[in-house]
Amino acid sequence: MLLEVRNLSVYYYTLSGVVKGAEGVSFNVEEGEWITFVGESGSGKSTVAHAVMNLVPSPGKVVSGEVIFEGKDILKLSKEELRQIRGKEMTMVFQDPMTSLDPLRTIGDQMIEAMTVHGVPEDEARERAKELLQRVNLPPDRLDYYPHQLSGGQRQRVSIAIAMAFRPKLLIADEPTTALDVIVQDSIMDLLDEMKAEGTSIYFVTHDISLAVERSDRIAVMYAGKLVELGTVEQIVENPLHPYTKALIEAVPDLWSERPVKAIPGYPPDLRNPPKGCRFHPRCPLAKAGICDAEEPELREVERYHFVACHFPGGAKDE
Repeated sequence: MLLEVRNLSVYYYTLSGVVKGAEGVSFNVEEGEWITFVGESGSGKSTVAHAVMNLVPSPGKVVSGEVIFEGKDILKLSKEELRQIRGKEMTMVFQDPMTSLDPLRTIGDQMIEAMTVHGVPEDEARERAKELLQRVNLPPDRLDYYPHQLSGGQRQRVSIAIAMAFRPKLLIADEPTTALDVIVQDSIMDLLDEMKAEGTSIYFVTHDISLAVERSDRIAVMYAGKLVELGTVEQIVENPLHPYTKALIEAVPDLWSERPVKAIPGYPPDLRNPPKGCRFHPRCPLAKAGICDAEEPELREVERYHFVACHFPGGAKDE
């Protein structure tokens, strides 16, 4: 097992109240696996990803849980120990590369530094940086460019090139294709596929379940800070057990069928004061008074590798 996340909870302490960004999230990532987290904005998928890297931004705080990476709890490591792991053993590509690239330094300086801090001689790092740029279909002269001189897709490819420098065991990609056109998006996904083929586990975050279906081995569905369903792509697509998962699938247009696109009614809850019981029950067509609004469902395995947190998985109500 490469990564084990156990009972992870992350809260944001704001002036308007405590936002429960993620609560009781547990899952694992196998070596060489591609797992994708999907859900609406504010579902907690990026919060969990940042917590796995021990990079929860202020005013956020991990209030409970463990993140075990190759036997070490990431949340208990010192800054120096984290520095030895981040960027080498595990790395992250952010949604907006301008938040991770220094606008005042050239691409080359940043790529070279990412390698020299882990002991690579500067001359060797420069040559490796040129090779990495070519690997992501950028000419070597881009080493002398500043981030603002590149397009959004080029900046994202630079971020991936940096992530590829040491062939990490785990790559976390937090919505790396958002705001990119479909051609650039496809090239980014192909680069991640190449990394997976070389043995890197991919932890992908997106709000687009159709994108998850194309590339993933498993899909994890988040809603209002909770992991509500987890299974293989086939299980999620062919037999979605949580009403929210089914609603996400039905909200995606299908060009090859006459199936109507269905919007999900209502809005995600305010995580400063989430609903009692199942957090999806105010929007759920299967919700039953006295059960769904009173008892919080536990994530349980209903078939091999298929987990769901629902009182009526698959739509069958107990009588």
